[in-house]
Amino acid sequence: MLTKKQIKEIKEQLDNSQSPLFFFDNDADGFCSFLLLRRHVGRGKGIPVKSFPELNADYFQKVLEFNADCIFILDKPVVADDFFEEARKMNIPIVWIDHHSNDKKIPEFVRYYNPLFNKNKKNEPVTYLCYQITEKKDLWIALVGCIADNFIPDFYKDFKKLFPDLIDENLESAFDIFYNSQIGKIARIFNFALKDRTTNVMKMIKFLTNVASPYEVLDETSVNYTMHKRFKEINRKIEKLLKKAENEESKNNLLFFEYSGELSLSADLSNELIYKFPDKMIIVVYVSSGKANISGRGRKIKDVFLKATKGLENATAGGHENAAGAKIQIKDIEKFRERVEELVSKNSN
Repeated sequence: MLTKKQIKEIKEQLDNSQSPLFFFDNDADGFCSFLLLRRHVGRGKGIPVKSFPELNADYFQKVLEFNADCIFILDKPVVADDFFEEARKMNIPIVWIDHHSNDKKIPEFVRYYNPLFNKNKKNEPVTYLCYQITEKKDLWIALVGCIADNFIPDFYKDFKKLFPDLIDENLESAFDIFYNSQIGKIARIFNFALKDRTTNVMKMIKFLTNVASPYEVLDETSVNYTMHKRFKEINRKIEKLLKKAENEESKNNLLFFEYSGELSLSADLSNELIYKFPDKMIIVVYVSSGKANISGRGRKIKDVFLKATKGLENATAGGHENAAGAKIQIKDIEKFRERVEELVSKNSN
């Protein structure tokens, strides 16, 4: 949770900016964080960041293109030094709101907000933090982003009173809500639609910037047709991959699934697999263009990833304690798997 002082500082930056530019992580938490701030201030552009794990200098061209006078970075765990340097040279302020652990030195001109660095250390989703900033407007968007990040916020009861038809009273966990309710369907629609072509993502942003209620998202119309179309396409692919993954043999309660194709769905697959198999450690490896993007779920998976990628050429790893990601070269997949199996075996003994 942000402090009152932090909320005031962020609101001042937001309100004083005439042309804010929002860079947000390419998932429902990052997207809903952007929607909350954009709808609150009524101006600015939003750019989903698809590079993993960092926001790199390639994106700075958008700052110039939109003549931004303030940069907001939402739900990105790492920002490249050269991105900071470009902003510093042009004297453009940066407000960075995140909830991942971070041991990197932050430049002095960057206003960095992370509840993990506050006295009462918590790591609520960035959507939750932005809901604080916007004086609790757009409750349904805030819930979508929180549920997508496996977090049930304190305003969940308020949502159930306002929209009792969008959620089953008996659902208890965030994953239950995500996979078995209408508000959870909206979160999944956002996640999948963000994987569409840029033109369609921009069309979705325009639609959601002005939409009045969650019902307008759920009801398929000519205005939101491409969003629903993409959701259906990816949902079919997810179902096929899940069946394959579920047939993989587990070793020491480790489910290791590798796949390829034109689209990375690792995070979506690992989330649903940990929901189905909560007692297992889940690792999903997507192979494409000489690289392997890896998503993991399970107890202390971040620590496992950091150890398993140590010393591997150009490898990166990070995330949350029980939900992490990594990127390695294809040639190192077997070595990575062997290390993970060894680590899991030691932890289980």
